[in-house]
Amino acid sequence: MENIEPHYYKGKYHGYSARKVTEDFELSYNIGTAVTYLLRAERKHDTPTEDIKKAINHLKFELERYKLVETKERELLKFKSIKLL
Repeated sequence: MENIEPHYYKGKYHGYSARKVTEDFELSYNIGTAVTYLLRAERKHDTPTEDIKKAINHLKFELERYKLVETKERELLKFKSIKLL
């Protein structure tokens, strides 16, 4: 089965695919999804508002993920320093 990408996921002049761009930059799921929403925002709907809001949500999800990772790393460092005492 052939996977056909909608026109709004491809660049107008060079034909770059949003999926290929996010893969090439090795973006996380949330950042890649946000970039994809922003790239298609003005091409899929009459106004870009909906896709921009979706992109913002995915960036917020990514910030939450980073905060969780940072908290876990701090806890691990604290645990290791206590263990060394």
